[in-house]
Amino acid sequence: MNKKSLLVGLGFVCLLVFGTSVALARKSTTVEPNAVLLVTGLQGEAGMGSTVGPDGALYVAEGAAGRISRFDPRTGQTTTYASGLPQAIVGIGIGGPMDVEFIDRTAYALITLVGSDIGGTEVVGIYRVDDVDSFTVIADIGAWAIENPPPPITAYDTPTGVQYALESYQGGFLVTDGHHNRVLWVTLDGEITEMIRFDNIVPTGLAVKGKEVFMAEAGPLPHLPQDGKVVVFEENSSTASEIASGAPLLVDVEFGRGRTLYALSQGLFPAGSLPGSPATPDTGALVMVNQDGTFSEILAGLDRPSSLEFIGKTAYFVSLAGEIWSIDGIKP
Repeated sequence: MNKKSLLVGLGFVCLLVFGTSVALARKSTTVEPNAVLLVTGLQGEAGMGSTVGPDGALYVAEGAAGRISRFDPRTGQTTTYASGLPQAIVGIGIGGPMDVEFIDRTAYALITLVGSDIGGTEVVGIYRVDDVDSFTVIADIGAWAIENPPPPITAYDTPTGVQYALESYQGGFLVTDGHHNRVLWVTLDGEITEMIRFDNIVPTGLAVKGKEVFMAEAGPLPHLPQDGKVVVFEENSSTASEIASGAPLLVDVEFGRGRTLYALSQGLFPAGSLPGSPATPDTGALVMVNQDGTFSEILAGLDRPSSLEFIGKTAYFVSLAGEIWSIDGIKP
């Protein structure tokens, strides 16, 4: 979403995708990762995207609080990096700051579900962080979405969309819209174009290697395991190529050490829940992408994880419970 890191694999194989090599790990069950709770009390509810900043710290978007927090993995200290951003206003907690990303040393926040179409008064789009409590809107994605609605693949209740992840790419940004089922390209000058459009697959987290874009798909309701996929595409692609499938409600994808690709499953979707609701607590998992298009479960029982990052040999995930966890034991 910039919406928002984990573990291991023994042995690698090159998979040629769009002419470049991406190493996907062979199946292995020899790793025993160790998870440690680092931070509690974050207020993101259904957002909680994250990124690693240029200083090596972890930055987390807190939608319910309208702020971005900074966690220093060296000291264990958590501080407020920016506050005063639009907060989540809808009942299930989605909205406000959904993700955060850096270009050079400047931070940008992705803000969603705060527009007039749902009773809000704020701009849906990308905000540049100018100071701890000062921001500039660089792209009004909500207004663009209203003027450029998606085709009627499925029912769209929110004209401004539900933007999920923010990722730097080619000097600008990629933005997934999990409601309008598309990925947008946004320049620093605020120009917005549709990069690629999908059927009802609910695009979520993003990772970039060179010109290749790797994306997690949560799949349509009820987010069944077979619909949870990782795909790859490039700037001029009209379709995406599937890399792996088989994990429910995928919310993020990230590269670990050795170019091994991992994905984050939020878990089992509660029957009868509203669209956008989180998974059942303690059913999430970190999974590894295998060469045969399947996932290997690395660590299960995660409580509603929302984003994944790697810092050195350690993986970090943020959860909707307002927590940051580290996972050691990664063996690329």
